[in-house]
Amino acid sequence: MALDLEGRASFADRMVIATGLADRQIAAMATHLEDQLEKAGLKRIQIEGGGGDWVLIDAGDIVIHLFKAESRELYGLERMWGPDLDETETHASPPGAPSPG
Repeated sequence: MALDLEGRASFADRMVIATGLADRQIAAMATHLEDQLEKAGLKRIQIEGGGGDWVLIDAGDIVIHLFKAESRELYGLERMWGPDLDETETHASPPGAPSPG
């Protein structure tokens, strides 16, 4: 899943969230992405976590999260940064206002 953060976050313009099945798969995904980002000309790539439940790749304007399914559900970044959040905030009543209906 790719999320557009432009104008919503100061740390990146795009966030990519992906799921791997096992530690080794997530580590391989991170290595492959690092290679591809370098080939694309991105110079400042930082990787945190070497496998396991969650790997973060910071490539400047793009942040990539690689999760195991359980950790992806636990941290819920889609709920935190996804477009549904904007819709909920837009349609929410101000505090103290009577609820519609």
